[in-house]
Amino acid sequence: MPLDAVFLSALTQELSAQVTGAKVDKVQQPERDVLLLSLRSRQGNCRLLISAGTGSARVHLTEQKFEQPQEPPMFCMLMRKHLTGAFIEKVHQPEGERLVIFELGGYDEMGEAVHKHLVVELMGRAANILLVGEDGRIIDCLRRVTADDGVHRNLLPGMFYTLPPGQDKPDFFAAGSEKRRAKWEKTGEIRVDKWLTDCFAGISPLIARELCFRCFGEVSPVGSLLLPELRERFPDAMDALADSVDNREFTPVLLKQNGAMKDFSFQPIKQYGASMEQVSWNGFSALLDEFYAQRDKAESMSRKSKDLQRKIKTVRDRTERTLSTRRCEWEKSADRDTFRQYGDIIMTNIYRMHKGDAVLEAENFYLDGSPAVTIPLDVLKTPQQNAARYYKEYNKAKAAQEHLTALIAKSERELDYLNSVLAEIDRAESERDLAEIRRELTDTGYLRKSKGGKPDRAKPQGPMRFVSSAGYEILVGRSNAQNDELTLKVARRTDVWLHTQKIHGSHVIIRCQDDIPDDETLYEAACLAAYYSQARDGGKVPVDYALAKFLKKPHGAMPGMVVYTDYKTIAADASGEILKKLKQ
Repeated sequence: MPLDAVFLSALTQELSAQVTGAKVDKVQQPERDVLLLSLRSRQGNCRLLISAGTGSARVHLTEQKFEQPQEPPMFCMLMRKHLTGAFIEKVHQPEGERLVIFELGGYDEMGEAVHKHLVVELMGRAANILLVGEDGRIIDCLRRVTADDGVHRNLLPGMFYTLPPGQDKPDFFAAGSEKRRAKWEKTGEIRVDKWLTDCFAGISPLIARELCFRCFGEVSPVGSLLLPELRERFPDAMDALADSVDNREFTPVLLKQNGAMKDFSFQPIKQYGASMEQVSWNGFSALLDEFYAQRDKAESMSRKSKDLQRKIKTVRDRTERTLSTRRCEWEKSADRDTFRQYGDIIMTNIYRMHKGDAVLEAENFYLDGSPAVTIPLDVLKTPQQNAARYYKEYNKAKAAQEHLTALIAKSERELDYLNSVLAEIDRAESERDLAEIRRELTDTGYLRKSKGGKPDRAKPQGPMRFVSSAGYEILVGRSNAQNDELTLKVARRTDVWLHTQKIHGSHVIIRCQDDIPDDETLYEAACLAAYYSQARDGGKVPVDYALAKFLKKPHGAMPGMVVYTDYKTIAADASGEILKKLKQ
């Protein structure tokens, strides 16, 4: 994301027109690295977001909503003291620098006019927010920096603020045509895009590659391998880029790939061809607001999804270990008949036995040919007591096997359910989907309710809705709990129910209005069932379908688990192409 000096120049120009003269009405710090200034002006109210986060440093107006901490941080309290009620008098960017300065005017407690500077440095890991007094001294900064941090500039309250040290290379756009051409003549065996970023400041890797692509038709050619006519063309291409920036020929452009926002720039980008969609945006500030909102949403979704997966995998692995242990115990108890046979053999030969015998050697009449068998005895017990001991072991093993059979079946159901939940998490499309899955796991006891957390008052989502080519409404469950609701309460007896065969997935219902859906509708609904299952992108997938009246939920079954009869099977496409065809 090249929030470089040129992009920032265009953004600053736009912000200057939007916020100059505005009054700071409120100061908030919703996150550790983010300040939010509520501004009031004759043109209307707006909110200015300032972020110094690593990888997300930026400044722009925002329409997004933020949850505020119960107690504001100390830095926020200080900013409130100095900024609330101040007016933004000027917004500017030092030439070639990746920082924006907001000049503010206001009055102190004595009614005296004061001027302060809010400096926003947007330099990667060194990003910072500083409040500088009229005398040039730092009042405070978000990140206090000392020489111990391995930098050449101290940033501490009371010290004079100085601009970041410049780079040991000229600014590309301020260097002038002759200097650029002179440097170009000295290029050797180096890729041209890397030469641009190594020799000049102020040009991002994206723009360097774009300049190469427009001139040479490739993004990273080797300078020494270029044809003479192409080398001669490049200085003019550099001049053209510099002139377009000098003339403020800026166009906010957003690059999208498969619907996801990937990059942005201050000019159209051609190097990606058809692999990325290029969208012109209405303003640099609005572009950044949308880009980072979508990126933060995706990161939050990924973080919450991984957290939920980790917790469920822990429970699933524990269930697998318990199931394995119970199966081993069951196998041991399966040999219980030997104890009963020993007891019978002892009782048959009791006349031959005496107290204190260590073993009984007798014929095993339970086997063909009655081979000899040696039965261990307890020398402290009588023959009758030894027989009773073996009968007791038999009854104990029999009871254990019956109990273990029930426990194994329960563990198998739980394991199957947990695997279905993991599949649901993989298919979740929004944080609300994850919230419903978490609520389901809390209700079923697999997750603990958060202590002291706010109660979840969010209204549960309804099922996903589609309309078939023939006009039938198709409903798709988002979670196991919603699958139960959809199948057992929403569906009428004559509706058609669909589910992937022996594969975890969503329940799908065709609302039939007591008639029979056409074959195309059945196929479309089956494709939805295949796509919203573990078999997604798996080619052709078998999908069972039956009337809802032939479904039943067994007593004690886990959420989303049903049994069905009188069904048929159809092969469906799990690629998701059908979603482009159906209306939601």
